[in-house]
Amino acid sequence: MAEIKFEIIEKIGELSTSPKGWTKEINLVSWNDRPAKIDIREWDPSHEKMAKGLTFTKEEALKLKNFLMDMNLED
Repeated sequence: MAEIKFEIIEKIGELSTSPKGWTKEINLVSWNDRPAKIDIREWDPSHEKMAKGLTFTKEEALKLKNFLMDMNLED
């Protein structure tokens, strides 16, 4: 299996921290030297290991933002 190369270009924010110290983060990440995408996933404290996550292009992130803004998240 080929090694996955990644570079966290910009840390946008932390959503939560698990009891084991892993943090769920939103970052701008370049995967395998490709243009960076918005990425949401959990990372170990050293950012060497990661869980499965979701990546979004700018256009996808804007659609997601609009969907979330239209939702009533207060209930």
